Amino acid sequence: MRAVVLPLLAAAVALAACGEKPKAPKVDAAAEQAAALERARQGPMGAQVKALDQAKALGDDMNKKAAENLEKADPK
Repeated sequence: MRAVVLPLLAAAVALAACGEKPKAPKVDAAAEQAAALERARQGPMGAQVKALDQAKALGDDMNKKAAENLEKADPK
């Protein structure tokens, strides 16, 4: 029993002494997402990704026009 516990204890002490945490790689999440989106546009699903972009743009345009018309209808 003692032959097993002593090496485990020594290993635990050695690990505790090495208290440095490994440095995490610096990754820009927004840049990675933009790069992945551009790869998707060029890939086999490119037409669907472009259609999704157009739908989002249409939704944004409709919201903008609705806000403008709301201001015209109810000026404060």
